Amino acid sequence: MTQTSDNVTWLTQEAYDQLKAELEHLSGPARAEISKKIEEAREEGDLRENGGYHAAKEEQGKQELRIRQLTQLLENAQVGEAPADTGVVAPGMVVTIAFDGDPNDTLTFLLASREYASADVETYSPQSPLGSGVSGKKIGETAEYELPNGKKATVKVLEAKPYQG
Repeated sequence: MTQTSDNVTWLTQEAYDQLKAELEHLSGPARAEISKKIEEAREEGDLRENGGYHAAKEEQGKQELRIRQLTQLLENAQVGEAPADTGVVAPGMVVTIAFDGDPNDTLTFLLASREYASADVETYSPQSPLGSGVSGKKIGETAEYELPNGKKATVKVLEAKPYQG
């Protein structure tokens, strides 16, 4: 689970190890693999009309960007414990809210950085309007946040449990 404070990102040991393993793979075997693809495509001839070459170069660019992102994230990471199950909304928790207190209009999401985005549950950043609005709220409390159109929205926190991954 993550919590960003200025340039520090809080990670559990498990998350840190997972991201470090991804970085090691990308900067080692994956980097060698993409270099090989580029070299093979280069040998095919005219680079202006070589789709394989351009695709490999684009893939390499995305991979290098991810390497830089992970390097920066891990350099600024602070390893700590997962949030406690206190019923207080914090990064690393799965939160269920009701819009305008309507129990039939709810949203359940993980409050965490995009590094935790998964298909299992929608992820909202602690820095997002909704994320910052509900952070620190207890179950049963209401929070207000600003919508993109400038209007205010009110939500009620129905549940807040530590993410089990």
